[in-house]
Amino acid sequence: MIYFTILLALFVLFTFVNILTMPRLSSGNHHLTGKVSVLVPLRNEERNVKGLINCLKELTYPSIEFILLDDHSTDKTLALLHTLTKNDNRFSIKNGKELKKGWVGKVHACHQLGHYASGDYFLFLDADVRVKPAAIEQAMHVMEKFNSRLVTGFPQFPVRPFVGRLLVPLQHFFIFFHLPNLAANRTTWEAFTAAHGAFMFFEKEAYVEIGGHESVKSSLIEDIAITRKLKKHGFKATLANVTPSVTCFMYETNKEVWEGFLKNIYTGLGKSITAAIGVSLFYLLFYAGPFVLAITGFIMQQWFLMLPLLFVWLQAAIIDFATKGSRIHFLLMPLSAIALTALIWSSVVQSIRKKGYVWKGRTYQ
Repeated sequence: MIYFTILLALFVLFTFVNILTMPRLSSGNHHLTGKVSVLVPLRNEERNVKGLINCLKELTYPSIEFILLDDHSTDKTLALLHTLTKNDNRFSIKNGKELKKGWVGKVHACHQLGHYASGDYFLFLDADVRVKPAAIEQAMHVMEKFNSRLVTGFPQFPVRPFVGRLLVPLQHFFIFFHLPNLAANRTTWEAFTAAHGAFMFFEKEAYVEIGGHESVKSSLIEDIAITRKLKKHGFKATLANVTPSVTCFMYETNKEVWEGFLKNIYTGLGKSITAAIGVSLFYLLFYAGPFVLAITGFIMQQWFLMLPLLFVWLQAAIIDFATKGSRIHFLLMPLSAIALTALIWSSVVQSIRKKGYVWKGRTYQ
């Protein structure tokens, strides 16, 4: 019991160090210049178009173009794009081409956007992302400071669906707990790689040299795959805490949350049963188990049994604080561990049964 508690305390310490050493997307002097192409793929995003356009218009970087690609939407996305960008010559609206065999839909859309862009830097955003006016200048500051060719990060995630409250904040938990960010940011070791496709700020020359999105055309986790490509070519990528300036409204419903993570989780584990078992047992033991111990301790009035749960809550709470997350999510951490395990094995079963993963009307194996 004492060793179990000490180990949880060490988890907290490692997480705290990781938070302190991760770069933040913040203002500072930089000498980078050149045109920035802001590139956004959209597929059935009518609920996000207005908010997206409004935030893009407020960006303060002077030399900029916005290229928005409608990927065969069946709702009002395209009409809203034309209406809301009228009379602003910085915006260009493109119609997506038919999806090629062997390509993932979003990757195909980003590939097209890269060909349309004329900037020296490419900022790929998702349609549900909102950025602060100085976000581009801040990304340039980080890029120059760390001599990197990509700046990326996990946005702030305001979530409403209950399943979202359990699973979405785990994205920050994973990178602040499992990823040694000093190795990720200061080396080109591919094993230490994380990225988030909602915010990817590339230097164009490096992006082109690695083959752009075409080099990861079949990947469901293209953000990580393309970041590894960069590192393989000897370029550094900087994973920053972008939550001060980047917000992502990922999912509106519990179904969207589940389907969105279902397609990525087993793929992110390398489609390895061994990894699925290992991650499941780890989270059940260290993050669901302490809740059972705490209940037992409360019933038996053995208060020391509640200490492991306090460390679990402390670890989750400091991550939530650092990433502007929900103030009460940390209390849900044991339930999040159970939800994560259920998600992993649902994804495993889906893969084994070769049913494919459905996202935005398309099915991927």
